[in-house]
Amino acid sequence: MAETTNLMTIGRFSSLSRLSVRMLRHYDTHGVLVPVDIDASSGYRRYSADQLVDAIDIRNLRDVGFGVSAIGALLAARGTPAWPHALRLQRESLVEEQRAAQGRVSLINRLLDPGDNTMSITIRRTTIPAMTVIALRGTVPTYSDEHLLWDRMLPLLDARSIIPVEPCGVIEHDDQFTDRDVDLSIFFPVAPDTRVESPLERHELPERDCLVALVEGSYDRITEAHDLISARIVSDGVSARSDGTLAAKAFNRYLVTPSDADEDGLLTEVCVPLA
Repeated sequence: MAETTNLMTIGRFSSLSRLSVRMLRHYDTHGVLVPVDIDASSGYRRYSADQLVDAIDIRNLRDVGFGVSAIGALLAARGTPAWPHALRLQRESLVEEQRAAQGRVSLINRLLDPGDNTMSITIRRTTIPAMTVIALRGTVPTYSDEHLLWDRMLPLLDARSIIPVEPCGVIEHDDQFTDRDVDLSIFFPVAPDTRVESPLERHELPERDCLVALVEGSYDRITEAHDLISARIVSDGVSARSDGTLAAKAFNRYLVTPSDADEDGLLTEVCVPLA
């Protein structure tokens, strides 16, 4: 039996570690934080002061969203590259959850005050001039992962000394809305005689009659812009183009990007070609 003179009862250890007795028993059951001594007759658990370090790490990992099995693995990984790597991945996940939650709050605000929240989105019908674009097509996990394509494209442009023209944009290839595995082509307008090599593509896009929503602020408002365009299609009695060509695809043009302004200063055109 371990020396119990300087050991703490589960209640005292709970008070110092800020972990409830119930959770301490839970972590014991799962082998994550096992008492150094359990009285054979009474079953009372006793902990050493040294275990407070583990308890604090366990509490912190729990509070940032790790489950009990992951906590056990991470405790074993302390001092190795796996520890910061796991924390960075969890941070990315939490940032995405935060962004999604803010989007839901914005939607609730829009539902509560539809007039107030659409003032920074204006709709007009206009002709988008013909253009030559250089594009990179790929599938990304979600719309918010579009940056993965830009991270690939920009070095390719530099390597080939291609000089793009603003504004850049993105074409949505999927015929129906999907929130996973999104098929996109990001693009820059270029001079008509620009030569490209795979994986880059060159496209000649014709002049198009479009409904265009000018969005001020966060990219989270792009869905709202599509809602307003849909309402305008109904009210004007027009139809979205649907001939299956690249020219029929909805696309965005980024007039002011995150490299030029903070989120509130972003300016995006959401464009839906008309039949």
